[in-house]
Amino acid sequence: MSIEDEYRVLVRELQVRARELREAAERATDPEQRRRLRAKARRAEEQSQRAGHMNFQDGSPSPQ
Repeated sequence: MSIEDEYRVLVRELQVRARELREAAERATDPEQRRRLRAKARRAEEQSQRAGHMNFQDGSPSPQ
């Protein structure tokens, strides 16, 4: 598996996790738990965006 493929898999996993956390937050009855789950979902979304925009550090052009 290439590095590009690994990043794609990572992005997809983080997107799925963010969606699951958002859904769990919607079902949560405790306001504090809902807030924590939403914060975790937001962090997972941010991580997926960062992973999706990663450039290769070895000087190679970034994949398009």
